[in-house]
Amino acid sequence: MVTKPFVVLGVAIVLPGMGQVLNRAPVRGLVFVCYMVLLGVITYHLTTPEHSFLGRYAGGLFVYAISVMDAYRTAAARAAARFNPLAERSAGSGSAGPR
Repeated sequence: MVTKPFVVLGVAIVLPGMGQVLNRAPVRGLVFVCYMVLLGVITYHLTTPEHSFLGRYAGGLFVYAISVMDAYRTAAARAAARFNPLAERSAGSGSAGPR
């Protein structure tokens, strides 16, 4: 099942880690959520009450942003591979494919 990239993006924005689950990588989603909570708690305890909400939870919000981008890019690569079989192989490895 290939999920549309914008659907995955919307789900990943609303529910952290679920974009990876839709991309059939539930362990990756769980790791993102665990690090999101862990870094959010660490940055909360390292800052003072005078910092803003964004400043206090900067670590968790950073991992959240990365997880959203990761979910979308993975879904887009899978959707592209549906039309071009070489796209998924070359997108993941960083090479241009066979020459």
